[in-house]
Amino acid sequence: MKKIHILIGGLSLIGLFLSFGAYGQKLNDMVNLKFYAKDNALLPAPKKHEKRVVFIGNSITQGWARMRPGFFSSNNYIGRGIGGQTSPQLLLRFQQDVVALRPVAVVINVGTNDIAENTGSYDPIFTFDNIKAMVAIAQANNIKVILSSVLPAAGFKWNESIKDAPQKIDALNEEIAAYAKANKLAYIDYNSELRDESGALKAHYGDDGVHPNEEAYVVMEGIAKPIVDAVVVD
Repeated sequence: MKKIHILIGGLSLIGLFLSFGAYGQKLNDMVNLKFYAKDNALLPAPKKHEKRVVFIGNSITQGWARMRPGFFSSNNYIGRGIGGQTSPQLLLRFQQDVVALRPVAVVINVGTNDIAENTGSYDPIFTFDNIKAMVAIAQANNIKVILSSVLPAAGFKWNESIKDAPQKIDALNEEIAAYAKANKLAYIDYNSELRDESGALKAHYGDDGVHPNEEAYVVMEGIAKPIVDAVVVD
């Protein structure tokens, strides 16, 4: 009987390890470190006095770099957005996709998918803590931080259970803006220019109410570049 108990206990332990292993692999896949691994490896080290800036975010940042590559290449900006990602995912790849690239500054844009509950129920404190953690990591590595507003959205077609997206976006943006002001960080406000009176993305700035089109990205460039320039040359 004792041997049977030992065998059962051993099998349970093996099952537990296999379960943890499967969960760990799923977590790695969600963080998606491999997405930019090759691009990062091919990127040369910055030259002396080079003013490299990384934009990290979700599909909004990814689409920007894809749709407007000239804006990024001409300004020595590097896009590191991954569609669908939330603040904990950005935090877990921040070392690889920001710090290791040795930029002068980082522009952080995150929150849309947290509110859309892509990786679980939305907790504004958790989201804001992840943003603050990215700020701390950047500053510990002498990287200047530029925070930015969550873009407007009336809702999310992939999760129509979210009925109060504009209110949650506005509340998070107020927290980010106040934190930036209190800590003397630059802040880019895309939301005010891109929203309509209800807090939705203006219809002519996108087709699905969440993702900007090229016209919107041009507007965002006009808002962002003077602020980034001021931080980089400071």
